[in-house]
Amino acid sequence: MKTKFLATLFLALSVGAASAQTYPNQTIRFVVPWPAGGATDQVARILAQPLSQALGVAVVVDNKGGAGGNIGTALVAKEKPDGYTLLLATSSTNAAGPHLFAKQGFDPAKDFAAVIHLVAIPNVMVVPAKSPWTSLKDVIADARKSPDKYTYGSAGIGSSQHLAGAQFKTTANLDIRHVPYKGSGPAAQDLIAGHIDMMIDTGSLGTIKGGLLKPLAVASSKRLAALPNVPTFAEAGTPMLASAWYGVMLPAGASPAVIAKLNGAFNTLLKNPEIRGKLEGIGAEISGGTSDEFAKFAISEIKRYEGIVKSSGAPKE
Repeated sequence: MKTKFLATLFLALSVGAASAQTYPNQTIRFVVPWPAGGATDQVARILAQPLSQALGVAVVVDNKGGAGGNIGTALVAKEKPDGYTLLLATSSTNAAGPHLFAKQGFDPAKDFAAVIHLVAIPNVMVVPAKSPWTSLKDVIADARKSPDKYTYGSAGIGSSQHLAGAQFKTTANLDIRHVPYKGSGPAAQDLIAGHIDMMIDTGSLGTIKGGLLKPLAVASSKRLAALPNVPTFAEAGTPMLASAWYGVMLPAGASPAVIAKLNGAFNTLLKNPEIRGKLEGIGAEISGGTSDEFAKFAISEIKRYEGIVKSSGAPKE
């Protein structure tokens, strides 16, 4: 019996080693659990083509939005852990989500294997270009004069925009209404059209530079290099910090060798000046590092977001 067990173990290890040596040899699906156009999608698309070139196989971005990012994230959790389905994990789905949804369809602490922490993007308060507001103080003054009149949009329940908006509402003691969308792209389109009044977003630099949205404040400890003339929330008189993180994960049970290969490939990409420039161009602060570091960080974030969600006043769905 012992000999049979050892033989089986040896065979399993041999197959795992062989698959790691030949990985990858087919198309990789990079699942973004949000619709096209938002910050998560932008990060994935900046990295997908260079990753394809680095690994020698096609890397296809697959947008699976819905339910605050839970649909796409749950889909990846149920896939084979063979390295051919990657998740662009976010702080919304993999840290805040457990405190906002009674049923996510996955366990962020148990159902994924961490690969790498890619970037963090601070939230920016934006309003339509034609809005009469020119400062954060203008927003607060009008919102206090007319309770329940103004709205803030988000990528959905539990998204970074939702939590940042709820935090702003609580911090500034305002009565403004949350309007959730199925992604930050659709929310931004309605904001540009004037159907909602504001959003504290992570992916608006392109529309800001295009003159479609007007930035009023950044929710970071210091001004963003990409928006040097925009004050922080603290400088604008309402101290607040809010950002979203993005990383790569695989379904739980993925081979350490496959994780190591992907980690190495992504770390190399994050050191490339051209890629760094594109990421910084959307307001991203670049991270990188080992898979173990990201695993520990992701677990600690689940605990940290418990307090953030509670203090924001966001209800559990």
